[in-house]
Amino acid sequence: MNKTRWQKGLGFVISALISLLIIIGWHNYSTAQNPPLTLETASLSLEKLATGVYALISDTDYPPTNENIAICNAGIIIGDNGVLVIDPFHNEALGNLLLSEVKKLTDLPIKYVVNTHFHFDHTGGNKAIKTQAIPIVGRGTIREDMLARNLQYDPNPSPPDLVVTDDSKIWLGDREIQLKAVEGHSGGTDIIAYIPDANVLFTGDILFNKRFPFIADGNIKKWQRTLFSLRRNYQDSTFVPGHGKITDKSSLLALNNYLHKLEWMALEWKKLGLSEEEAINSAEHIPDIYQKYRFKALYPSNLKTAYQQITMQ
Repeated sequence: MNKTRWQKGLGFVISALISLLIIIGWHNYSTAQNPPLTLETASLSLEKLATGVYALISDTDYPPTNENIAICNAGIIIGDNGVLVIDPFHNEALGNLLLSEVKKLTDLPIKYVVNTHFHFDHTGGNKAIKTQAIPIVGRGTIREDMLARNLQYDPNPSPPDLVVTDDSKIWLGDREIQLKAVEGHSGGTDIIAYIPDANVLFTGDILFNKRFPFIADGNIKKWQRTLFSLRRNYQDSTFVPGHGKITDKSSLLALNNYLHKLEWMALEWKKLGLSEEEAINSAEHIPDIYQKYRFKALYPSNLKTAYQQITMQ
């Protein structure tokens, strides 16, 4: 009996030591994989779009190779008396990197941060914003969605302090920023930010440029209507997508065509009476026109969403 207890005790100690070594090894591995955080190591580039209007553009695929590579794009808008920041990335370290870039551009204070929707890759950096006591603006059910639906990726979310329910305006001295409610991508939390004097539109994830979009939380038909409306209302604007390079209205048409392709396939599946598994298997090959797109990992999910929203209706 004593020997058995001794053996069990020794086994527990050995297991504990192995676990500790694994943790230490993982920490060392993570440290080795995450070099000092800069725009370059975060796979970001700072691009000037107009006087006082900048975008931080991510150049990576999904999923990224380490946690400190930015997945989405961000914005910096400098007015006469302050700064507005858009989408502070997915974690506190990247949020702090964004704050440090603002300081390099201006001595003016950051007055507002806007979350274009609730997804963690655009809101995880709110933690850095909260430590500076800067108001965060979001729309609709963004607080509820962050607290209930982001937890898998962001267990301790920092939701916005100010929630708008419709179109709004923010003034930075004489510089106007128009926040407009749009639909289609994230279930009632999408807003876009337009700077009239610069003719620049930050779209959030209403626009993915040469990336497969994430549509599982959206509505394909509403999204198509929004893209049509943006093409009509912002014909000559510069577009900063949620993901992908700075672009123009041609990317709105490209994304709309992709969503239309999904809709067409889903209607064909319905006509043929295919099960979800049969439908997805029949379309698993990515069409040639999209072979150079990034975020290919999202393509199967898009097929599933199209089946559920269109084939099953």
